[in-house]
Amino acid sequence: QVQLVESGGGSVQAGGSLRLSCAASGYTDSRNCMGWFRQAPGKPREWVATLNTRAGATGYADSVKGRFTISQDNAKNTVYLQMNSLKPEDTAMYYCAAGARPFSWGTCSWASSAYNYWGQGTQVTVSS
Repeated sequence: QVQLVESGGGSVQAGGSLRLSCAASGYTDSRNCMGWFRQAPGKPREWVATLNTRAGATGYADSVKGRFTISQDNAKNTVYLQMNSLKPEDTAMYYCAAGARPFSWGTCSWASSAYNYWGQGTQVTVSS
């Protein structure tokens, strides 16, 4: 079992920044891949970023590439999502996920169905 607790969401104006945190505990082999996903009202859940916590390989959705950065602090068992240059379209509930297996080439799946463990979510609201 893996437990995930997100924090760091809030309200910010367009162009601002937020850093989300995902504190993880539980079976470490299920945390090889960590991901951030988001879901806006009336829209399906979409992939934001992934991290192979052992190899360090990252992946980003085109919509956030160059603005968001996923990283980890192994000592704190925490994965972060640094979000810069925020836009109103980034408004959503952001979820941390774990449990996917890395691909042979090192990156992690961008499909939410590949992840078995989810946090409760943290709301991000960006106003124009």
